[in-house]
Amino acid sequence: MKRIIAILCCAALLFTLAGCSSTGTTTEDYSNTTLTGQVVSVDGNTVTLQLGELSEDEAQKDGTQDTDQKKTDSPAEQSTDQAQPSDEDSSGKLSGEPPAKPDGDNGGEPPAKPDDSQSAGTDEQGSAPSGEPPAKPDGDNGNAPAGQSGGEPPAKPDGDNSGQHSGKNSGKHDGKKDSVTFTPGEDTATIDLSGVTIAKKGKGSEEMTAADLKEGDILVIVFGDDNAIESVTLRNVKGDSGMSEGGSQNVDQGTAATTIDKDGTYSGETYTSEGDDENALRVTGATVTLEGITADKRSGSCSDGDAGNFYGMNAALLATDGAQVTIQDATVTSSAQCGNGVFSYGSGTVVNISDSKITTTGDNSGGIMTTGGGTTNASNLTVETSGNSSAAIRSDRGGGTVNVTGGTYTSSGYNSPAVYSTAAISVSGAALTADNSEALVIEGKNSIALTDCEVSGSMSKTKGVSSDVNVHNVMIYQSMSGDAEEGTSSFSMEGGSLTGNSGDLFFITNTHCTIDLSGVTIENKDADGNFMTVTGTSHNWGTPGENGGQAEITASHQTFEGNIVVDTISTLNMDLTDGSHFTGTVNIVDNAEGGAAVENNAVITIGEGCTWTLTGNCTVTSLTNNGTIEFNGYTITLADGTVLSK
Repeated sequence: MKRIIAILCCAALLFTLAGCSSTGTTTEDYSNTTLTGQVVSVDGNTVTLQLGELSEDEAQKDGTQDTDQKKTDSPAEQSTDQAQPSDEDSSGKLSGEPPAKPDGDNGGEPPAKPDDSQSAGTDEQGSAPSGEPPAKPDGDNGNAPAGQSGGEPPAKPDGDNSGQHSGKNSGKHDGKKDSVTFTPGEDTATIDLSGVTIAKKGKGSEEMTAADLKEGDILVIVFGDDNAIESVTLRNVKGDSGMSEGGSQNVDQGTAATTIDKDGTYSGETYTSEGDDENALRVTGATVTLEGITADKRSGSCSDGDAGNFYGMNAALLATDGAQVTIQDATVTSSAQCGNGVFSYGSGTVVNISDSKITTTGDNSGGIMTTGGGTTNASNLTVETSGNSSAAIRSDRGGGTVNVTGGTYTSSGYNSPAVYSTAAISVSGAALTADNSEALVIEGKNSIALTDCEVSGSMSKTKGVSSDVNVHNVMIYQSMSGDAEEGTSSFSMEGGSLTGNSGDLFFITNTHCTIDLSGVTIENKDADGNFMTVTGTSHNWGTPGENGGQAEITASHQTFEGNIVVDTISTLNMDLTDGSHFTGTVNIVDNAEGGAAVENNAVITIGEGCTWTLTGNCTVTSLTNNGTIEFNGYTITLADGTVLSK
């Protein structure tokens, strides 16, 4: 009898454990509670979480969803026309929610206040001590383009900004995907998720299991009675450091008409695709040489814009899983949405492509595309894109390394710059032209380095999500979408030419950046455009009133002209060196959202042998002059009230 009872007890225990495994288990009692945590380790079906809290952004609380310019709803739903600008009030300020300032120590803090050596004197060779930023000058002080009052920042786009910013793909300029922030606490929890399905917020019916989780993922686990897990939801957060290198937790690359997974050389072959979510050619994990091949993505829709942007779904030619691909004398064409030309995805993947032509016509379809830590080395390419949000040289979540030598790169769609960087991108000896977009965009802690390049941009003043915020030729910003790490953006240009045909030459917002110019021929053909605008905006790139830009500019052997505007929540440090000559004005203006002013808004240093020629009255925080100022009858007002004049 005892033996029978023992057997029955064992059976009951096994049944109980089996029942628990279907809904997950934990040694702690979390009955009727909700846990929120970040995955710190995954061991089979057992997940350890760093517990914490999610804070919803206002747009989420209100039930609205900001649109990431780069990531439109889905290619099939994406309109070819971008959002139109909203009405401005009589002051020129834009209505709507403005952007946010990067948090943490990410280089976004205003530059340090100069030491005593930068204290100001009262004559041309002196400078004045820094202090509170001066009040906005009255009247026309030469700091704003015609038709724009007092250098007020541009307006925010209205409702449907489903187009991507004029940049990333280009343009992702809008930023929040799930629009929540995770704040870790001190406690941890270990949960067995055996048999539990995980819902991915914002992805409809898509489901995951514990095997799909990665370190850094954010989970919300709801417990019911008797410690039973009722639901588990995966959440993406702003600046999500837990994303996989490609960007989200599930890497969905779709299918391929032809897959090469064995080492070898392939010559003169033609690869085509007309299927949905399908590559014409995919090279996975192999060392391959492709000579004189044709890859043609003729048609086929993309069911997931993120998968197309992040992982290469629907691209004409995709290299992935550590593939080493050498491409010579190839012809790559694509007419599908999210039909990027040549796509390099993932850490360890390298694409070396030379003497080839790439043409794409669909929206969200870049020429050469790099994400997830991949590498692309391009030489002597002819790249043409004509879709919207289709940068000729394009990168996205997870970034990587892109090296370009020679060739021509031309984009003609709205929101399609010649280069959109969420990576480390260097280009030498190439022609970079954007016919309906700004020429160059850097997002977050990434870079563009140009040597002897001919660069030209022609951003529309009426179409494209960013056009109602600011029309410009080079944009440096942080979208807060989580696709680019927060930190210092870096732009450098040596030799060559930089031509802007519309708006400001440079626009910096919601990020810290360094800009180095040396021996560049610079021309702004828009007489109303500034040389540079550094400002917070009412757009959703950060928190309005806190999302100013911080720009550190070094000009070496450089001649340039135009007005520079910096608002009271932003900072500008400009250093003229090695015989540089600047002609124009620098002025501090009020932040349109009434944000608290910071110190050292505009710190100017004129090196020995350098010249600043004024074209209007100026307001700066402090000035160190070891060169020459040509006042031309104008004045410079310092933060302490000192007025400098000839």
